[in-house]
Amino acid sequence: METSERDGWVAYVGPFRFPWGQASSRRVYGMAGALAVAGHHVVVVSGEHDPELRELPEFVGPGSVRYVGAGETPPAGAGRLAKSAHWLLRWGVRTVRWLDSCPTRPSHVVLYGGDAPYAVHLRRWCRRHGVALIVDVVDWYSPKQVPGGVLGPVYLSSQVALRHLYPRCDGVIAISSYLGDYYRQRGLPVLRVPPTLDVRGLPARAEDDGSDPRRLRVVYAGSPGRKDLLATIVRAVERVDPVGGAIDLKVFGPTAAQVRDLLGGAPLPGAVRVLGSVAQQEVPAALRSADFSILLRRQERLTRAGFPTKFCESLASGTPVIANLTSDLGDYLHDGVEGLICRDHSVDALAAALRRALLLTPQRRLRMRVAARERALASFDLRAYAEPVGEFFEAVRPSERPTVRMHSRI
Repeated sequence: METSERDGWVAYVGPFRFPWGQASSRRVYGMAGALAVAGHHVVVVSGEHDPELRELPEFVGPGSVRYVGAGETPPAGAGRLAKSAHWLLRWGVRTVRWLDSCPTRPSHVVLYGGDAPYAVHLRRWCRRHGVALIVDVVDWYSPKQVPGGVLGPVYLSSQVALRHLYPRCDGVIAISSYLGDYYRQRGLPVLRVPPTLDVRGLPARAEDDGSDPRRLRVVYAGSPGRKDLLATIVRAVERVDPVGGAIDLKVFGPTAAQVRDLLGGAPLPGAVRVLGSVAQQEVPAALRSADFSILLRRQERLTRAGFPTKFCESLASGTPVIANLTSDLGDYLHDGVEGLICRDHSVDALAAALRRALLLTPQRRLRMRVAARERALASFDLRAYAEPVGEFFEAVRPSERPTVRMHSRI
């Protein structure tokens, strides 16, 4: 399959969906866009089943972004045994096959996700062809987060990749200072890049959006999973406004039944409306309709290593955030400026922050919306990282580290 006739292009590969569909889609979109602004020609090789090479028209000049599916994700209807065998033995093989089909070799391969199987296949290919392999690391899984727990194959694979395979690559792009420090101490070149978006491409929020200053509109958007404390958010809202006359909490993502399960089967409070799943493209509009978004997480390695994309999306939409400080949020969230800081992740702490938010004047809310957007433009717009990303890729070259083979016990 043809890519570009010019040498020096970058392959960004992994089992993610692209250009839409997941938080990982947004991560790769932002990083590929920054590379394009820096003058690189990028081909995103996703796990989807679309072999046609397509172009993202928003990233044309000086570089470009194109994308193609390598078909790594199991087809719909595949059984559990077939999925497991493909993940353990073949994950990454089709991506390598696609790279072999290209008329020219990339200067760099960037690996996002795939854990040990992908890392083994891609590192072997890059060593054979003298191509630099950079890993984009965005998470450190908790055993509670994945099927099988601490002895499950998913957790073991992630640990082999994070601790043993990634340190033997040529460089790391880290989403947080926690991950950046870890790989820097292992002797790798590291560039820290938080989640990035095309902030300039998002419509700016109107200064006067017709909202009722007597009612606080808050929003949660996402999949709670292991990280987000959605039940705590709902309980804090109920404590401050049991009836629903002062606060309107919209929940996007989970179903009403899922939220009730998180509450132990209790009914939804009057201030809470669960609106279910929305397309990723519609999230900015949902955020712009609120006075604040809410993000509450425990302080643990899982949340120190990652960085919430929804935080960046909220500020980019001009919506301040009510959150406790995990990961590197303290670098971007200042109390009373881009949002409100909770002292911890408890119901009491969030309830106190909500009461503060209710007392804000319309003028103060407006200043915070403006500050949120300005912070996003300065800190999360992909163009802000074009120069450091370009310099990092110029500096990272293939090393002579020995190839690490994946043992059968993984």
